[in-house]
Amino acid sequence: MVIYLAGESQAAEPEPHPSFDELTPREIVIELDKYIVGQNLAKKAVAIALRNRVRRQKLTPELAEEILPKNILMIGPTGVGKTEIARRLARLAGCPFVKVEASKYTEVGYVGRDVESMVRDLVETAIDMVREEKLDEVAERAEQSAEERLLDLLLPPSPASAPDASANGEAQRREQLQRTRDKLRAQLREGKLDQRMVEVEVRERAMPAFEIVTNQGVEEMDINVKDMLSGFFGQQKKKRKMTVSEAFDYLIQEEENRLIDMDQVTRLAVDRVEQMGILFVDEIDKIAGRESGHGPDVSREGVQRDILPIVEGTTVNTRYGMVRTDHILFIAAGAFHTTKPSDLIPELQGRFPIRVELSSLTEGDFVRILTEPKNALIKQYIALLDTEGLKLSFTDDAIATMARFAAKVNEQTENIGARRLHTILEKVLEEISFEAPEMKKKTVKIDAAYVQKQLANIVKDQDLSRYIL
Repeated sequence: MVIYLAGESQAAEPEPHPSFDELTPREIVIELDKYIVGQNLAKKAVAIALRNRVRRQKLTPELAEEILPKNILMIGPTGVGKTEIARRLARLAGCPFVKVEASKYTEVGYVGRDVESMVRDLVETAIDMVREEKLDEVAERAEQSAEERLLDLLLPPSPASAPDASANGEAQRREQLQRTRDKLRAQLREGKLDQRMVEVEVRERAMPAFEIVTNQGVEEMDINVKDMLSGFFGQQKKKRKMTVSEAFDYLIQEEENRLIDMDQVTRLAVDRVEQMGILFVDEIDKIAGRESGHGPDVSREGVQRDILPIVEGTTVNTRYGMVRTDHILFIAAGAFHTTKPSDLIPELQGRFPIRVELSSLTEGDFVRILTEPKNALIKQYIALLDTEGLKLSFTDDAIATMARFAAKVNEQTENIGARRLHTILEKVLEEISFEAPEMKKKTVKIDAAYVQKQLANIVKDQDLSRYIL
């Protein structure tokens, strides 16, 4: 069997996700299977956690308040799907999602980020998410309003008629204006006026919020001086010449901002963070370990103790108001090569009651990763080269050979899991990607012999393979 995906590279309609509150845990796993190979234990754990959120929403407010999320600790080597499982889960459920590295945070008194900033990042993500949803709702109205404003610029309203003008003459004048306006509208929609220049009144951009450097790192101040001054003096406006095409885009943006109630967006976003937010804390093993009394390890336990209140449930001050973390789902992950989960402080261990171990990927898993998921690497490269008119295909033995090389290099050097496949494929397709625009033969089949030719010498040279693969 040869894998051809020329047909699939055509723009296919994306399959709509079923509403997450209708999905059973089994169906959630099936959805995750479309993108992630194996790791069924981890998928089951996150599916149950997501379903528990749906169950909680059906309870009385008093009881729902008492039910806290069951946080998850994923244990497994790099590149086996820990982050991808959490990210796909959040996308499936429409939840605000942020991935942070525990090693970026340090105990108060050391240079590094404040642990509360992870919650602020989550709120910013939720604001963007809700705002995008509201933009979709008002897009049509914004476009219509922008079109009317642009027509007013192209055909300014005529001055009022003289008092002694006849009613009949006034009606004819208005009818003539409407015909001209309709003609301009048709030309505008056909793009015939795109290059015409118009003068638009634009608002000056607000100054960005100040950032300050604290002993917790760079944090954004919640004060925007421009916003404060605009309250006293009003927002500055100036006239600027631009093409009709540019003016239309600007006016649509302005109308969207006018139609969206940002106070409502903020309220919805904060509520979504508090009830549905997912925080993925990677590299938790890097802060495991007790005080050694000297060297860089001295802040590890301090970082754990700083993270603990966030996971336990506290209130964090953000520029959008106070945010409670009691019902945010925390998914922590780490390889735990040199440490073990029991090296975390007991209080933090107790806040991650669900433990799942992710297995290392095998050669067979690599074959499946290359071909099965919706976003499989081979499908991506076929679609990319199809934009150059090049029809690329892979034989089964070529895929098996690439998987074997990936498994072999992972064994001999650092095991980076499925990420090794990106490097392998890039190396295999390097020449084809370079020559694709100028190639006369527009059909290429990759077989095992070609893969061997591209990779054999590199893999043989141990020192070279450490750098290249």
